Amino acid sequence: MEFKQRNIKFLFPVFAFIFLAIYFLAAPMMQLRSYNIMNRLTMGNKKPSDEIKLIVIDDKSLEIGRWPWKREYYLEIFDYFENYTNAKLVGYDGVIVAPDLEHPESDKKFFSGINKFHKLVTGVIFSSDEFKKGIDKEYYNNLLKTKSDVKIIDKRTKSQLKGQYRSFTALQKDYFKNIISLGGLNVIEDRDGYARKISQITSYEDLLFPSMPLIMHSKYTGNDEYIIEDKYLISKDGSLKIPIENSYGSVLDFICYYNTDDGVYSHEKFSASDIIKSYRAIKNGKKSIIDPKIFDNKVVFVGANAQAQGLTDINRTPVSETFSALDIQATNFDNLITNNFYRVIKPVYNFLICFIVFITIFILTNIFTITPALISSVSIMGLYIIFTFFMYEHKIATDLILPELYVLVALACSYSYKYLLEDNKKTKIQKAMGKYLSQDVMENVVKNIDNISLGGKRADITILFADIRNFTTISESMDPNNVTDILNEYFSAMVPIIESNNGILNKFMGDAILAIFEPKKDNENHALNAVRCAYNMIRKVRLLQEKWLDEGKPKIEIGIGISSGEAFIGNIGSQERLEYTVIGDTVNTASRIENYNKIYKTNLLISEETYKRVKENIDVIIIKDVTIRGKANKINLYEVIRVID
Repeated sequence: MEFKQRNIKFLFPVFAFIFLAIYFLAAPMMQLRSYNIMNRLTMGNKKPSDEIKLIVIDDKSLEIGRWPWKREYYLEIFDYFENYTNAKLVGYDGVIVAPDLEHPESDKKFFSGINKFHKLVTGVIFSSDEFKKGIDKEYYNNLLKTKSDVKIIDKRTKSQLKGQYRSFTALQKDYFKNIISLGGLNVIEDRDGYARKISQITSYEDLLFPSMPLIMHSKYTGNDEYIIEDKYLISKDGSLKIPIENSYGSVLDFICYYNTDDGVYSHEKFSASDIIKSYRAIKNGKKSIIDPKIFDNKVVFVGANAQAQGLTDINRTPVSETFSALDIQATNFDNLITNNFYRVIKPVYNFLICFIVFITIFILTNIFTITPALISSVSIMGLYIIFTFFMYEHKIATDLILPELYVLVALACSYSYKYLLEDNKKTKIQKAMGKYLSQDVMENVVKNIDNISLGGKRADITILFADIRNFTTISESMDPNNVTDILNEYFSAMVPIIESNNGILNKFMGDAILAIFEPKKDNENHALNAVRCAYNMIRKVRLLQEKWLDEGKPKIEIGIGISSGEAFIGNIGSQERLEYTVIGDTVNTASRIENYNKIYKTNLLISEETYKRVKENIDVIIIKDVTIRGKANKINLYEVIRVID
């Protein structure tokens, strides 16, 4: 208990440590988890753009030919959209790095024909690793510079320039040479494995290279220039403004995903086999399987995702654990043409929100009782959820989970503090009340705090009654302050003696003391405890007499009467005020025996009943046939001369 009292002030540094530890350990992951939840809840009721269609090389597409496909099949798809539909653009989410050794003529046809498709934009993946040995880096670097006519102007401060990539996928040379437009395909996975960000601009060597969807946005809108600032990527005409992060080698933004019906695709998809069959039908003068008008003024993304042949290409995303990688590129383009982006609040603001929530809950729980405090806490949690939805509707990503967690942390800290504070107060009150009540009585009250009531029990006890001789006369000739000093010193010396002998100090009555001795264990001789206590009290008074005489104070004597027997012990009074006391003939006898000390000029007298219980341990002088008021028969009293240990 003392430890708690001394160290309660150190709880606040402990709470501060808990707050900071939770924040720095949990904040990054909680914010990402919050993004997942809120992306699903806020974008779930929004439809993706109907301007975007997906052409998927799926399991059905393998009916056209076994995998790996002859690459001339891609020519059929690209030719279909280039010359037989009014599609605006085609994005190909694929990289071709190895030759088709089984069908070299098909490769040759594909590589030489790819330069005919002006609507087509293909992709490349950048890497932090160096090019493999044997690759002509200079050749690839020179070609890469010709594959994008989008102008990137960098206006970032130096503090925002963070690294660059060292290589990119070494595409087949003839394929790479003949591609008209090419952009980056880098999707960034966070440390929990979820794809939430995409690289819009990649820093490679002395190039700032746009992503495939950004190049497609440039062609779609006619914007040919983009400006990178510290916080935003902005189109030249100002129609596009993307909140960005500058990470190693990339200008990143958060993807606003749309919910899916099948857990894989959010945009409308068509099987690549139906496109090829439609193309062949049109070439043969037959009716197309798919009406080409479906793709009028649409933007098409082509890529693979099949269960067979290891063609599965999926990512974990906020809206699905099996989201198509092709649709990630399509969703990025969707965000660009609709200017649909989340701006993530700075960590300092997130910290302030958590801190304000924590402090508010802590204060409320210390001001109010538990019910209104909990109601207030639940209300704050509800209001914060509403606030989070409001912020996300305005495309500001705030942390949903961590502030709610801090409500619980604040409740735990606050009630821990209140418990220790109340415990501290209770201890102080107990100590203060212990100055008015016996420590034993006080401990009994605290122990049975919920069962305190009027009543008690009859018990076999010993009563000690001590009184100062002629104190009224002595006090009349003394200064009141000196009288108080003598009494305080006297009582301060007597109380420890009573308690050390297992006695209960029942009350002070002027200059008199009433103490109760009852057995605390079965074999305890409470009468002997009382006699030993009285004997030591008299010895202590003799020491005090010498001290008082040296100080010029009067010499005082005490008389003690002891009686043993049955008495009522417990609480008396009213429901509003109780007093722990003893009542009975044993008590009255002790008081009256004490008075005989004046008559016989003694200091310590005990009753015959007490004597029977302690006679083996004391030397006495018997005083026979004493008449005690209230007793029908005379009794013997015994003056205790010595206690034998």
